[in-house]
Amino acid sequence: MANIIAIVGRPNVGKSTFFNRLVKQRQAIMDDMPGVTRDRHYGYAEWIGKFFTIIDTGGYVTGSDDKFESQIRKQVELALEECTAVIFMVDCQQGLTGYDKEFAQIIRKSKKPVFIAANKADTPQKTLLANEFYELGMGDVFPVSAENGSGTGELLDELVKILPSEGLENPDAGIAKIAILGRPNVGKSSFLNVLLGTERSIVTDEAGTTRDAIHSRYKMFGKDFILIDTAGLRKKSRLMEDVEFYSVLRSLHALEESDVCIVVIDAERGLESQDVNIISLAQKQGKGIVIMVNKWDLIEKDSKTADKMKKEMLEKIAPINYVPILFASALTKQRIFQVIEKAVEVYENKNKKVPTSALNDALLPEIAHYPPPAIKGKMIQIKYVTQVQAKTPTFAFFCNLPQYIQESYIRFLENRLREKFDFEGTPVRLFFRKK
Repeated sequence: MANIIAIVGRPNVGKSTFFNRLVKQRQAIMDDMPGVTRDRHYGYAEWIGKFFTIIDTGGYVTGSDDKFESQIRKQVELALEECTAVIFMVDCQQGLTGYDKEFAQIIRKSKKPVFIAANKADTPQKTLLANEFYELGMGDVFPVSAENGSGTGELLDELVKILPSEGLENPDAGIAKIAILGRPNVGKSSFLNVLLGTERSIVTDEAGTTRDAIHSRYKMFGKDFILIDTAGLRKKSRLMEDVEFYSVLRSLHALEESDVCIVVIDAERGLESQDVNIISLAQKQGKGIVIMVNKWDLIEKDSKTADKMKKEMLEKIAPINYVPILFASALTKQRIFQVIEKAVEVYENKNKKVPTSALNDALLPEIAHYPPPAIKGKMIQIKYVTQVQAKTPTFAFFCNLPQYIQESYIRFLENRLREKFDFEGTPVRLFFRKK
């Protein structure tokens, strides 16, 4: 289950500063992702072994004055609908305002667990001012300073207690979870409908958390897999802007829960910045990736069109160069099943275990033939390679001077690994350790 935390509050209480602190602090943080066009709004963070996605609902004010506008209200309501818990930010120095009370009403409706973060409590005197917010009757108030980080730990300790627990026995362990992601109107629904229209045995149809993506389990071509459907936005009446926001939220949810994501792209529009964001986030979270270029039937093409488009796409997502790109059409059903087969293949690559003897037999001669460049007159010797237990294929190289291995040499080793053992579609991690 994906843990999603929304930071909400009126403008200028320090939401973005707090957000930035959470997605960068310690080494806990895995990564942050630039939001659509605007600044950063989604981040990925970890606290004492629990991982969660953070949404910053700040920065959505259209007018310059501090109006509680319908725009921000809509965005916030969407975030509240999707999240597991809410951090409600208020400002100690300004005290409790009418806007805060108005905001509290909206948050109450969501019936989600709420943590009040009273920001700008940088001194003991200011910390006392935080008590005023108990008047909202929404539970504990945590005095914090987004600026210097004080109080953040106490808040996060309480917050992670209510996140869905990790380590539950997973009934779906070992079955590929495939998420279908992509911007609105690229044809996710048509793709899904073609798949659903085929003969399949649905084992379960369970709706995920609150308003989460639907998981359906299928058997197809003798393969068992779970599709996480982010298609079909439920609120058609929303403005385009909101649909965009909503689709990003749902994509994040689905991405976090999946093993492999199929990123669906409109052939006429090509790869756009939001697609690139999703692909790089998937790579950093160690997910398998397949790109499906949909509506291929609408493109006027010659024998070189596909190759040219593939090359342009790989340039946009560089240095990620291992992603399979398939040209398909949900309308004419062209290559639709190849896409799913490829996604299941990528899942198998992601879970591939290479025997140590096979690794050493394949790589040590390559290393002997092209050894790491010497640094400061010191020869680097790689003695032994083994695969480490991890969610993504991860390899440990034992050598005398791990600190001197160059980035370019790591790329060389990764390319050799991919060549010999086929890790198409999945990230590969390499570590260098002293023998």
